[in-house]
Amino acid sequence: MNRNEVQQYFHGLLEKEKHMSAGIAAIKTLLKLLEHDKSETVQGLDSNLQAAIDVMRSFDMPVSAVASGCALFLRFITLAKLDFTTNFEECKDIMLHRGEVFLKKLLQARGKVAKQACAFIYDGSIVLTHSNSRAVLQTMIEAARANKRFEVYVTVSSIDNTGEEMRLALEKENVQCTLILDSAVGYVMESVDMVMVGAESVVESGGIINKIGSFTMAVCAQAMKKPFYVLTESFKFSRLYPLNQRDLPNEFKYLSSKLTTDLKKEHPFVDYTPPSYITLLFTDLGILTPSAVSDELIKLYL
Repeated sequence: MNRNEVQQYFHGLLEKEKHMSAGIAAIKTLLKLLEHDKSETVQGLDSNLQAAIDVMRSFDMPVSAVASGCALFLRFITLAKLDFTTNFEECKDIMLHRGEVFLKKLLQARGKVAKQACAFIYDGSIVLTHSNSRAVLQTMIEAARANKRFEVYVTVSSIDNTGEEMRLALEKENVQCTLILDSAVGYVMESVDMVMVGAESVVESGGIINKIGSFTMAVCAQAMKKPFYVLTESFKFSRLYPLNQRDLPNEFKYLSSKLTTDLKKEHPFVDYTPPSYITLLFTDLGILTPSAVSDELIKLYL
């Protein structure tokens, strides 16, 4: 697959399957490339895979999930090099098999997250959420289908107003939902029982990178002693250790089309929420405290 084919395939996946995260779409694209690649050496294959990742990271979208998902995918499949005993084709077949196993596991991840987090939504509870997290949405849908009665406040989530999509999806499942301004988070916080948000990426410290406004929500939640829950799949675990907002890579904070402009005049799409503001993380690896994320990351990359 050349650069244009990678672009078309990746973009086609995102357009065709709206429920699919960019990280999963990137991994599917790498699998497609692995299947059709004509390289004759491991080094050549590695180079082509990395070139495809660079193409996907140049898309006009926040790319933290793409970066972490691809890094884990490459780590998982290239362990096959250790098994290389006869020829390159055999090694490539092993890599392709491992990639398919990896993808299958990831496709089950969101369901595992939803099952765990659903138990924390109880009858009569009021939940505040931000933007349009697929993991949070699936959790709330499962809770509604389990006949739990609860209410949801969802922020509009500017710049792109994705909270409106979340509201429509929840109302379709007959969940009572109220769309609020981002600036109304402090006002409604005293009325809610918990906050549930997704994550673009989970960093080594146990903090998260997520849609801009998440940090503000976490600060308000802690001030009013409300639990702040993060629902996310493990492929979003990233080997980053930011200490503040300035430590986030610009390619994570801004659309690629904005990176060549004066970033002081641009609005970031994500912010960083430190681990001290997070109560629990619900993942396909289990329910974790922020301090446990580092140990899980080590296991993922061993």
